[in-house]
Amino acid sequence: MLAIRIRHRKAAALATAAVLAGLAAPAATATPAAPATVAETATTASYDPAYYDAAAGKTGTALKSALHTIISDQTKLSYSAVWEALKVTDQDPDNSSNVILLYSGISRSKTLNGGDVGDWNREHVWAKSHGDFGTSTGPGTDLHHLRPEDVQVNSIRGNKDFDNGGSSFTNSGGSLTDSNSFEPRDAVKGDVARMILYMAVRYEGTDGWPDLEPNDTVTNGTNPYHGRLSVLKQWHQQDPPSAFEVNRNDVIFASYQHNRNPFIDHPEWVEAIW
Repeated sequence: MLAIRIRHRKAAALATAAVLAGLAAPAATATPAAPATVAETATTASYDPAYYDAAAGKTGTALKSALHTIISDQTKLSYSAVWEALKVTDQDPDNSSNVILLYSGISRSKTLNGGDVGDWNREHVWAKSHGDFGTSTGPGTDLHHLRPEDVQVNSIRGNKDFDNGGSSFTNSGGSLTDSNSFEPRDAVKGDVARMILYMAVRYEGTDGWPDLEPNDTVTNGTNPYHGRLSVLKQWHQQDPPSAFEVNRNDVIFASYQHNRNPFIDHPEWVEAIW
């Protein structure tokens, strides 16, 4: 098992370097292509495909169960360690001194992490009150759904479910909000969907944490549910995994938790389960 994990980490580390090199390289002049959809996006494995062997050929609840077993094998971080990890996972590919804020799209200095106006803090994409897991080691510190965000924007999002519609706000970057929902900017709609669905597979109520599940409402409160599933599935289709998102998955796997978000690696599995 150790030898397999070492091979996985070496493969992921090499892939991470390749992705970063690609992000830094100047773009060639070309005729703009139409936006890709999940169905049209070709995937090239940046990890040992054997990682998912136990999920091969499965669909529905059998696939969800197999993926849960696979990704539950992870290293857990403390909440304080998340600060430094996010400075690596969400580093601006054009400025290594900065991180990219999820909802705002702003590039902000890594040193401005904290709780004051103008700082960035740790946003729980699956709102930590949805299941009341807080910031304890486990779902509260899982890097696959923790992202840097402006302190005030994080507060505006609060614990709202995700849905279309609403009004703009300061530093929104194109994100919108209303009284009971939040709509992220277009460039990260799919990222948000895949993070929510990762959490629903990883936390099934078998390890002392709540059984997290997506549903189709926006009034979930403290229940261990997050919506709106039908909209999240649309966002997943409209915004396929980007190079930034793929690299982030690789870095978490290689350097921190040693598990992956399967819906970045296999976007087709969203429809296969939900």
